[in-house]
Amino acid sequence: MTIKPASLLPGGNLMGYALLALLLLLVLPLALDLFRLNLIGKYLTYAFVAVGLVLCWGYGGILSLGQGVFFGLGGYAMAMFLKLEASDPESTKIQSTPGIPDFMDWNQLTELPWFWQPFHSFSFTLLAIVLVPAIIAMVIGLAMFTRRVGGVYFAIITQALAAILTILIIGQQGYTGGVNGMTDLRTLMGFDIRTDGAKYLFYYLCVLLLFGCLGLAHYISKSKLGRLLVAMRDKEDRVRFSGYDVAAFKIFVFCMAGVFSAIGGAMFTLQVGFMSPTLVGIVPSIEMVIFCAVGGRLSLIGAVYGALLVNFAKTSFSESFPELWLFAMGGLFIAVVMAFPNGLAGLYNSYVAPHLARLIARWLPATTEPAAVPAIEAKQPQGAQP
Repeated sequence: MTIKPASLLPGGNLMGYALLALLLLLVLPLALDLFRLNLIGKYLTYAFVAVGLVLCWGYGGILSLGQGVFFGLGGYAMAMFLKLEASDPESTKIQSTPGIPDFMDWNQLTELPWFWQPFHSFSFTLLAIVLVPAIIAMVIGLAMFTRRVGGVYFAIITQALAAILTILIIGQQGYTGGVNGMTDLRTLMGFDIRTDGAKYLFYYLCVLLLFGCLGLAHYISKSKLGRLLVAMRDKEDRVRFSGYDVAAFKIFVFCMAGVFSAIGGAMFTLQVGFMSPTLVGIVPSIEMVIFCAVGGRLSLIGAVYGALLVNFAKTSFSESFPELWLFAMGGLFIAVVMAFPNGLAGLYNSYVAPHLARLIARWLPATTEPAAVPAIEAKQPQGAQP
């Protein structure tokens, strides 16, 4: 049996995922206290969005500046279930109308709206977290991609949708909680989500779901569909003239990115304990793109590291210089575009991987194949712009 040194390096898929799993499942839980670990869990919820953007933007060439919409849809769906569970008649007996969420009572609603009723069911909530974002993404995709709307026009439209949803949530305070969002979320199926044990449980659940999404995204990227997405990104007309339905492929990958984002939003609600419109609008949507760009828009593993590093920097930097953080974020994005367009994954492939390959080639027996320079995921074609 011949061993390829490249397969042993972090850039190799198996070793890369194994090291990431070791970091998230063992190293960080042992090294950090519960407060910091809960912060890492919060950062990982954004990694779902970044992974979806790798498929959508990196492979498919579809830049969406409105992923906060899908993140918010998943988060609000979970928050609606939790809020209803916390609003039983006994807990809300001091209200004018017991049995409805407190913000509805404050806004003089006397009964639960019809679209809230199904969220009494946890099974329906789980389906809604997946299906509602997928359906909305499909509607957007049908409206845009079948008319060959793409590039900067599609990015601006998705950005406008994020602004519209934010305004809608804030304006319909009696139904959504308004600018304050949904707070005071206490239990999930009778299980107190505020305990230390619950926080550990949700952290590990978040990691497992993230690896599930990574596995699915990896399968798609390595399949024929993944190769078609790259071909569409580079030469869309050539793929169309070859007989493929380009719009259908774009709609599919946009829906997948939306579902990944919604799962991240649902896990955010469980771990942080609230959901608000500040996580839906234009600014958080652009930040999500930066997570993907910093990690490497062609690297699934890099997207996770990008989400972790940028959010860690945001927390650390904003504590000391809160007024300057947005300028730092903008400067970071410009630096990524100008200096290392392939992100952290590109830096690894260019500078770290060759040295590791040579070191491993020296350690392994002479009968092994020559060490190859591994790529973390895929290489960006020459001349391509992020």
